[in-house]
Amino acid sequence: MAIRNVLIVDDSKTELMFMTDLLQKKGFTVRTAENAEDAFRRLAEEKPDLILMDVVMPGQNGFQLTRAISRDPLYADVPIIMCTSKNQETDRVWGMRQGARDYVTKPLDTEELLAKIKALN
Repeated sequence: MAIRNVLIVDDSKTELMFMTDLLQKKGFTVRTAENAEDAFRRLAEEKPDLILMDVVMPGQNGFQLTRAISRDPLYADVPIIMCTSKNQETDRVWGMRQGARDYVTKPLDTEELLAKIKALN
């Protein structure tokens, strides 16, 4: 499945703008959510091909949200890449155990992120 539609979940407006701009310039259709409640609303509106997930957010964090999405039969096939400032190996392992397909740390290396997206295609 070709990845075209991306949902970015991040509570930072700066990160949302940066990643949206980057992906739109590469031809992706991007929608955004600033928290778990917003993310589930976006998922119900239109199932994305990929989710880019922050970890540190108010309310339900990205690890919890990744686990909830990856265990939901409606969305279990949607790959999730964690995009976070949490750069410890234990964080990466925990993110993958919650259902993420990959993990990148901020500040984002745009080429690394694009390569990881391409690898999912």
